[in-house]
Amino acid sequence: MAAPIILLISAPSGVGKTTVCQGLLGTQPGLQRAVTCTTRPPRAGEVPGVDYYFLSAEDFGKRVEQGGFLEHAEVYGRRYGTLKSEVRSRLDAGFDVLLNIDVQGAASVRSAAATDPVLAAALVSVFYTTATRTEMEARLRGRAADSEEVIQRRLAEAGVEAARWREFDYLVLSGSREEDLRRMRVIFEAEKLRRHRSAFEFGG
Repeated sequence: MAAPIILLISAPSGVGKTTVCQGLLGTQPGLQRAVTCTTRPPRAGEVPGVDYYFLSAEDFGKRVEQGGFLEHAEVYGRRYGTLKSEVRSRLDAGFDVLLNIDVQGAASVRSAAATDPVLAAALVSVFYTTATRTEMEARLRGRAADSEEVIQRRLAEAGVEAARWREFDYLVLSGSREEDLRRMRVIFEAEKLRRHRSAFEFGG
């Protein structure tokens, strides 16, 4: 039986990361999404402990001070983060863990893994993006969900993030949704077959 892995996927906004992650969760038995903490209030239909762990600003801050997060960030005045215990408990139970986080968060996870042999052995990181800025812009405009100001900001952020792709184990250049999911599954399945993750013994 193969040791569990942490599949970390980072991508600029608008590429289709959420769709690919949902596809992976739907097709890979034993792969679980790490539930993120947030200080924002629940939206209609969101279930605490399933969609997010909803924390007060005070509780979130205490956990940061105690070193409880693998990564955390503030977005538009709300705080988000992934608890170390959330990831470790799933690994200890034998589940593979999916992390859907930004480039800054990925750097924090790698930093934590540098001093944690269990995380280091499990971590597999993927940077997922379009091949060109033009294609990225077309996808953002195709969503018809953002103002021109937001589109330009997202494009600028995408350029900064894309410059860091060499920090990741894999680079996936987006094509069709089906092809993107196929490539992510290939990475996942190949990593599960890595020699150092196997407990194989040839017996009688």
